[in-house]
Amino acid sequence: MREKLRVIQYQLAQDPKLQEAVMRIKPQKSFWGIGGIVLFFFVPELVTYLWQSELVAWTHLQTLTKLSSSQRWLFGELEAMFRAGVSWFNLLLGGLLLWWAWR
Repeated sequence: MREKLRVIQYQLAQDPKLQEAVMRIKPQKSFWGIGGIVLFFFVPELVTYLWQSELVAWTHLQTLTKLSSSQRWLFGELEAMFRAGVSWFNLLLGGLLLWWAWR
């Protein structure tokens, strides 16, 4: 079984279509490539870290004042998300993407 997996891994590593697909999804070493990673992975976590208590209070107030059950559910989910704090997964994923972009 291990030998089969090694053969498949070798074939995938040598596949030119796979190599081309990987190069197409790789973030660019440009202002927009690096800026996009920072904007979508690090800035929301920074905002959550700095203003977590205000965000939780605002979403709780919205949960109490909304008439629609779907809006109350949405703001309840937002409240739970902000109460959980900083997402270490997003920070790790953003860091890995930055490392991949600079590699």
